[in-house]
Amino acid sequence: CLDGEGKVHEFDSSWRTEDCDDCSCSKTGIGCCTSYMRPVDYDEEKCESIFNKETCSYTVVEKDDHSKECPVHSWVG
Repeated sequence: CLDGEGKVHEFDSSWRTEDCDDCSCSKTGIGCCTSYMRPVDYDEEKCESIFNKETCSYTVVEKDDHSKECPVHSWVG
């Protein structure tokens, strides 16, 4: 399989992209999906979500004080 970056992958192999997608190669082609959950139910006026590419995860923190995490009631992925 040839991925979008021009790299060749063997059949029945899997890998994680720089954009935190989990991909796999089979004889029918490449399939990819996100490896992380995205926060969707939190106080968006007071808080903001920040994506960490190194850990492939979101944190939700107060806009005025990033040291304070906000509660999240729902995640999707």
